[in-house]
Amino acid sequence: MGYCFLGQAAHYSRHERLAHTFAVGRKKDAKNLTEYLEKRYSGTAILTKNGRSALCLALKNLLPKGSEVIANGFTCYAVYEAVKTAGMTPVFADINKEDLNFTIESIKKVLTKNTKAIIIQNTLGNPVNIVAIEKFAKDNGLMIIEDLAHCAGLKYADGREAGTVGAATVLSFGKDKSIDTISGGALIVRTPVETPIAAPSKAPKFADTFRTRFYPLIAGISRGLQHIKLGGPWLKLMLKLHFIERSADNKLDLTRRPNRFAAKLALKQLQSTSKMPLRKFALVNNRAELLNKLKKQGFYFDGFWYERPISPERYYKKVKFDESACPVATEVAASIINIPTHYSSEKLQPAIKLIKEYIR
Repeated sequence: MGYCFLGQAAHYSRHERLAHTFAVGRKKDAKNLTEYLEKRYSGTAILTKNGRSALCLALKNLLPKGSEVIANGFTCYAVYEAVKTAGMTPVFADINKEDLNFTIESIKKVLTKNTKAIIIQNTLGNPVNIVAIEKFAKDNGLMIIEDLAHCAGLKYADGREAGTVGAATVLSFGKDKSIDTISGGALIVRTPVETPIAAPSKAPKFADTFRTRFYPLIAGISRGLQHIKLGGPWLKLMLKLHFIERSADNKLDLTRRPNRFAAKLALKQLQSTSKMPLRKFALVNNRAELLNKLKKQGFYFDGFWYERPISPERYYKKVKFDESACPVATEVAASIINIPTHYSSEKLQPAIKLIKEYIR
């Protein structure tokens, strides 16, 4: 049986795993990535430890402390953490079921005199109505920050590339993002700042470097062990030993730069066309039952985005999310199943057939 996984790292070929594990990065590689980002997104680029660090750095340097920042009501805890660490208040706008993005109407409901910015994430690689949101932001004096974790390479309906519209652009190179080097991130600023933003200069911690370098190899071993039902226990052991970590646990740190070999890998991925959308999705009944049936057919999709409106589950209580203010996001989080796009349609056909039986 050929197994399919939601995570990209478990899908890597042997060549891709080896290329990642033994990649050599130099100072020049970080410089090349920085220059490429500056040219592509027309701004000043700074490399960071991860995406949430890049977002926090943008907010701290571009907005007054205490600002309210509107974010998608269906997102990752990393966004909440970045806004809070920057000394600001995240405000969540509800989404629609068609593309999982907020709308002008839902933004209006949470807009206050203290709102200073909107974070656009183009959920799972589905574009927002950028023309309408851009006009609304301009009319209300709001700064747009584009988060490309899901959508590097995406084109909006008006032909512009995601990441070229707002005052700042944030990228994440973490696991299962549109640019995936396991860790790393970047900030590109296109608006004048009073004081130049200092780039993080400390080298990554050894443990973080180890996890970044060897995660694809560990995930590949897990994939092989699925044939004897030991893939899950293997990953649990690796987590317990801290040889790998969950994406949401990658700590925010404004002092550390990414690994240079990760910068080299990120540049290579950015230079090729990203596949969009990052995920396809369906809203289903009896999700737990469906996921179990998919596993029996060799489809491991239970690492889904998202377990909660602000995911993952283990951080949800910290957010104190008002589910009554975002009923659609709450409903979607309880019924969504994500379908990877890094496999062929032929490979996924049995899974699609089964999912259709459960679609709401």
